[in-house]
Amino acid sequence: MTLRKEKFKTPGNQVNLGLHLEHFEKSGILAKGEVFIRVEDASTGELLQELHKPNVITSDASILAAILFRDPASRTHGFNMLAVGTGATGSLLNPNAPDPAQRKLNSEIARKPWSNVVFRDSLGNAVAIPTNIVDFTVTYDEGEAVGPLNEMGILSTISANPLVKNQNPNTYPTRDTTLDVTQYDILGNYLTFAILAIPATARFSVTWRITF
Repeated sequence: MTLRKEKFKTPGNQVNLGLHLEHFEKSGILAKGEVFIRVEDASTGELLQELHKPNVITSDASILAAILFRDPASRTHGFNMLAVGTGATGSLLNPNAPDPAQRKLNSEIARKPWSNVVFRDSLGNAVAIPTNIVDFTVTYDEGEAVGPLNEMGILSTISANPLVKNQNPNTYPTRDTTLDVTQYDILGNYLTFAILAIPATARFSVTWRITF
């Protein structure tokens, strides 16, 4: 499949995009998420594709927040990794919209810790002091996460090793609210998108921006 180019402003140049997800109001989470994806040829640096999409903040993100508010020492990691997969449901070019009830990727193929996490001010500049805008960035290098990607999400994992998975046993649409999630990786944000074919010769970077 030929990758298409979709232009958008870089994360540093654009912050307030007027995006609104109905789930935020329904769940009581006063936040929004945006995802910036950039795919390049690993050897030449040629830009193959850029995407910019809003995402869903999951219901389990509220549980994670409550856990950390109650006892910050009870969980070693906050949102510390990005997972990518091939399991979005629906058509290839128009998958089903992400749902807040999602507890894990449907078909995860790779996960990786963030390479950079920065605060930004209202103009999009990186700053040294805490703000209400946080950019989480990771790059999958040549040969990593190769395949027809159509889902991704940010995780709070039990293990710092990306090869060790402690996935929630619930598979969407199942969501057992009596399950103790403290022993599992928690999916905090989830995104589905039309097939993004990643060849072995490409690398792609993802910046996941959360604005509170």
